[in-house]
Amino acid sequence: MRNKNKFDRAAFARFCRVLASISSESEIQKFLEEVLTKNECLDLALRWHLLEMLGQGVPQRRIAEQLGVSLCKITRGSRLMKDDASVVSSKLKQQ
Repeated sequence: MRNKNKFDRAAFARFCRVLASISSESEIQKFLEEVLTKNECLDLALRWHLLEMLGQGVPQRRIAEQLGVSLCKITRGSRLMKDDASVVSSKLKQQ
């Protein structure tokens, strides 16, 4: 029986390697839509949207109201935005 909660770093690294090998935005989108469920895609899009809003300086409570998410989920993103070593933060600043 497999352990659902065990993080297989090697499998995740292989997945990331494949993702990094894809050169076009449309192919990345198609790949993710094939690999992820519709709900996982929705969750990923929601997570990115709240990170974008944090990057724009939108207050956490307003984000919670507009997106219908908990403050806990937003707080995690807020910590990322404050971390100078965060790849997420640097990518958002590049947009």
